[in-house]
Amino acid sequence: MARFQPEPAYTHGQAARTAILLCNLGTPDAPTAPAVRRYLAQFLSDPRVVEIPRWVWWPILHGIILRTRPAKSAAKYASIWTPEGSPLRVWSEKQATLLRGWLGERGRQVLVRTAMRYGNPAIASQLDALKAEGATRILILPLYPQYAGSTTASVFDAVHAWAARTRWVPELRLVQHYHDHPAYIEALARQVEAHWKSQGRGEKLVLSFHGVPERTLHLGDPYHCEARKTARLLAERLALRAEQYQVTFQSRFGRARWLEPATEPTLIALAQGGLRRVDVLCPGFTSDCLETLEEINQEARAAFLQAGGQEFHYIPCLNDSPPWIAALGQIAEQHLSGWPTQAPNAEQQAQARAHALAGGAPEGPCAGRGAEQKIA
Repeated sequence: MARFQPEPAYTHGQAARTAILLCNLGTPDAPTAPAVRRYLAQFLSDPRVVEIPRWVWWPILHGIILRTRPAKSAAKYASIWTPEGSPLRVWSEKQATLLRGWLGERGRQVLVRTAMRYGNPAIASQLDALKAEGATRILILPLYPQYAGSTTASVFDAVHAWAARTRWVPELRLVQHYHDHPAYIEALARQVEAHWKSQGRGEKLVLSFHGVPERTLHLGDPYHCEARKTARLLAERLALRAEQYQVTFQSRFGRARWLEPATEPTLIALAQGGLRRVDVLCPGFTSDCLETLEEINQEARAAFLQAGGQEFHYIPCLNDSPPWIAALGQIAEQHLSGWPTQAPNAEQQAQARAHALAGGAPEGPCAGRGAEQKIA
């Protein structure tokens, strides 16, 4: 087996391009047990996600979890699936399309694609596609505002694994986080305010972030601190007093101690304590998905109402809201700084091609790229 992948065909004189790859967690290809099993096998095999020695974890994963969990999870996915497919993938692709348009309106001609860390389209396949389109500069922009080793770092692992198999590695930039970016905080605030304007305002705003094992905090992962900072900045922007909002963590898995307080028990306690209406926002999720639409808007809703609450209002994720697309654009522009993003100069391309042909380059596409591609 060859050490490196074959390089895509290259025509001398073609323009070098700048690209953005938006990366999200992933989703099964369909709401079926076989598709969910494939997805979970990849997701739960990642040592960034499950930090348990392989010899201990493998029998549990393959002997128990992948035998029992796929059918249950498939039913949950089916409850939120849309005619267009998985909500996570649908929203992520819309964000890519709108981001490309937002940048284009500002004169930036940038390729924008979406990739999933687990499932399809895979990060490696999308990087291959960008290279084939002439991308020599690629900005990796995870759709995780808060950094965590199990999310952001795992995306970086996949990018580095692809680069290790690539002969000509493009110039790469990796966005680590944007949990406190003013435009991201503003987009969250506008989402909350829009909901309050149309639905009225609840007695308390619960900010539910995805959970991680507590031990990762003690090992140096900044996720907990970044989630708390996002919540504080959002509360300040909304002029909320401390008693008017609550930070919680959802999506526990396994028996280990996870970040506290947990979302569903907190909602139950609030209802039992006499709270009649609660508004819930998931600031760490930029696209609605299983964890927001099923876990929060179905399971957590039912738990709150059964415990005595009267009104449960789920505030949708940022999805394709204009303030969020503008925030994505500002974050992208910040990290694209110094890279050429204007339309290629046709005269320079023609000159580069003529020079290459005069030097003996083939007329048509050839395997691999030549130095003349560096003309942008």
